[in-house]
Amino acid sequence: MVDVALPMQAKALSLHCAEALSQALCEHLHWLATDVGSGVHPLKLVAGNEGIALVPHRARLLLRIQRARADAVQLLAQTELFVAGNSVRLGLPRLRELVPHSTIYAHRVISGAAGEQGLMTLLDAALAAMGVACERVCGLHQSIEVNGQRQDAFSLMLHGLTPSQSLRLQTRGLGPHRLLGCGIFVPHKSAAAV
Repeated sequence: MVDVALPMQAKALSLHCAEALSQALCEHLHWLATDVGSGVHPLKLVAGNEGIALVPHRARLLLRIQRARADAVQLLAQTELFVAGNSVRLGLPRLRELVPHSTIYAHRVISGAAGEQGLMTLLDAALAAMGVACERVCGLHQSIEVNGQRQDAFSLMLHGLTPSQSLRLQTRGLGPHRLLGCGIFVPHKSAAAV
């Protein structure tokens, strides 16, 4: 797996645009919806009024995809996407290798079961299946809309990983809805502050 970063220009988007963005991307990359492990990182937006978010000038759309698909993402270069009625212009993609790090973080993970306990049960089973033992911190509770239904999600930090464990978790992710920005891990500087 690799990450592909595309500069993006847009005036504003809905704060809850994950589904609309996923649909717009799948219209251009038909394989994205069925490609195992592929995902769309959560966008880094600036909250505005009435559910509208401002898009920073240096914003990037990040896709986590199979390395073999990296050339196919070139189709998005200089493309205009329509995300829930808002125009998003994409720039030239750049490849980013996954980097092993002892601390990794996912902005949001959906467990499929209610609450933090459901997430920790999912996490315990997933880590046991991968043979991974580490420290874990369940963070901020959020909700995300999936097919018109609100679902609980939590941020999640894992610490004390070996390089191979870190890459395995970044490659596999955790839980469902990767195309909505869920379960995608990235390196984090430190767990010390937590």
